[in-house]
Amino acid sequence: MEFGIFVQGYVPASRRRTDPEAEHHALMEETEYVIQADRSGFKYAWASEHHFLDEYSHLSANDVFLGYLAHATERIHLGSGIFNPLPQVNHPVKVAEKAAMLDHLSGGRFEFGTGRGAGSHEILGFLPGVTDMNATKDIWEETIAEFPRMWREEEYPGFAGRHWSLPPRKILPKPYGPSHPAMWYAAGSPSSYAMAAKKGLGVLGFSVQKVSDMEWVVDSYKTAVQQAEAVGAFVNDNVMVTSTAICAETHEQAVDIAVRGNLNYLQSLLFRYHDTFPRPEGIPRWPELLPDYSAEIIELLIAEELMICGDPDEVFRQCKRWEQAGADQLAFGLPVGVPYEDTLRTIRLIGEHVIPKIDTDPVHRTTRYRRAAAA
Repeated sequence: MEFGIFVQGYVPASRRRTDPEAEHHALMEETEYVIQADRSGFKYAWASEHHFLDEYSHLSANDVFLGYLAHATERIHLGSGIFNPLPQVNHPVKVAEKAAMLDHLSGGRFEFGTGRGAGSHEILGFLPGVTDMNATKDIWEETIAEFPRMWREEEYPGFAGRHWSLPPRKILPKPYGPSHPAMWYAAGSPSSYAMAAKKGLGVLGFSVQKVSDMEWVVDSYKTAVQQAEAVGAFVNDNVMVTSTAICAETHEQAVDIAVRGNLNYLQSLLFRYHDTFPRPEGIPRWPELLPDYSAEIIELLIAEELMICGDPDEVFRQCKRWEQAGADQLAFGLPVGVPYEDTLRTIRLIGEHVIPKIDTDPVHRTTRYRRAAAA
């Protein structure tokens, strides 16, 4: 199993009340998390694209963010988590161009993740009047197979669909290195996993489920992807899952950091905006918040495998559970309201004590796929 981190520009109101430059500081701190992850042996860094989601995510221009990191890092793969290719949000040609440019700037380290937006608040900002959030599925499905054609064909023959069109044009630049970037889809439900598998796409599993709940979903993806009709040059047989992670020298220190991290607020914001996610029983409606997390609640979340938290040995065992469940990549959602130095410590400790015991392959999984497709 490989390891990654996920950043999204989390700027809670509580931070803004005490720091007039909170937004700037949060965004710049997140670049440092990725740089440290690169030094610590993580293989992937994913940056969100969200719009209008106050506090929850201020990272809207992730192509610019990743362009900066392409120069600031050496080995870590940089992924769009996601680029939104709906033409009402970003014209597909512009998305293809940005992806190829990032592939050049990073030396072939770009990972192309796409999706359809976080929920009604975000989607309806670009699609006013839409009453069925599933309408974006048709737009995305019409578009996704066009990206490999734009990248691989010297002159793209053009497209005339229900939602966008383009006359024949040369789409430039072409991706750097072998084949084209690995393609991923952000999935939050079993049906989305199945759709990704059918198209030969890796899954960005931005879920809030525990390990045991994910096992059968991952297994069904692994079965379905064997029969994939890939939209790209290769099948990206890959499941990435996300989890909060806090690692400290002792269990007690890790739990204390978690208690002070206001994790309940982030979770409340998640369900405020991601209203297309299944809502577990007991989750209140915004602006009502989940109760503050006590040490007892943190211990329960650890026991229920809903978060990774503890000393390096404990975190290793918790990560092994995800590997046993079939995950190909475990990406840690950072930051989560945890102070800067504590977050850097988590990255360093996992890089020193956990990753070398689990990920022993120096080559990225997606690099192997790209090389094989070009052979």
